[in-house]
Amino acid sequence: MKTLFKPLLLISVWASAAASSQPSATLPEDPKARGYAIAERSDRSDAGFGSSSVRLTMTLADRLGRETVRELQIDTLEKKGEGNGDRAMTRFFSPPDVEGTALLSHAHILESDDQWLYLPALRRVKRISSSNKSGPFVGSEFAFEDLTANELGKYAYTYLGTETLDDGTEVDKVLCEPLYERSGYTKLHCYFDTEIYQSRKVEFFDRGGLLFKTLELTDYQEYPGGYWRAHRQIMTNHLTGKTTVLDSEPYDFSVDLDRRDFEPAALDAF
Repeated sequence: MKTLFKPLLLISVWASAAASSQPSATLPEDPKARGYAIAERSDRSDAGFGSSSVRLTMTLADRLGRETVRELQIDTLEKKGEGNGDRAMTRFFSPPDVEGTALLSHAHILESDDQWLYLPALRRVKRISSSNKSGPFVGSEFAFEDLTANELGKYAYTYLGTETLDDGTEVDKVLCEPLYERSGYTKLHCYFDTEIYQSRKVEFFDRGGLLFKTLELTDYQEYPGGYWRAHRQIMTNHLTGKTTVLDSEPYDFSVDLDRRDFEPAALDAF
């Protein structure tokens, strides 16, 4: 995956390729133009990865520290050209209560993303309606909405300033306001690393405008071709005190995947 925010993603969804070797264009002064330019720079720097596959461990913890551990794999197929969305297949291997569960996501820009969920206990594929995409995915702190690539153009962007995170990383803070219908969020605060354009943190605000969740992306590693991936993603729910942690094994790129692997008919292919 890219990171959940470019994934998810999720789980992919704002991971970006290394751009430190590229000349840095001067960013516009206007806050909206500057915000868009920062998001565009991050989006374009990841172009060309083709396909990827990664195994992950998902750890769910409640406010008392009780944990549940799951094993899963995410395959991602890049769609060429701006205006197109990536495709991702998420499959669970353990524990038994979620084994065989699979989620297929086709990202779009302003149209609602297409998502299908396969539930092995029912032996059926369920299409996720746009009204249900703000709900939790298999009991985690990630919503279905969080598991599709956040393509450039899904948001209105406004630059809010440059800050320094607790670990010393300098980031550009950008207000991202969803343009697609039925988002579960009124806005996001997205923090992009100023060095290699990776997303370091995303704050999600609910429909009431309150800070709902925070996604932190750490342990970035660079792969051949200059692609960076976060190997740990931590989603914290500020209302419940619950967390979901995704720890990634090494990514494989340019794997043998095609469109047939990302159709609803492939969901029960175990």
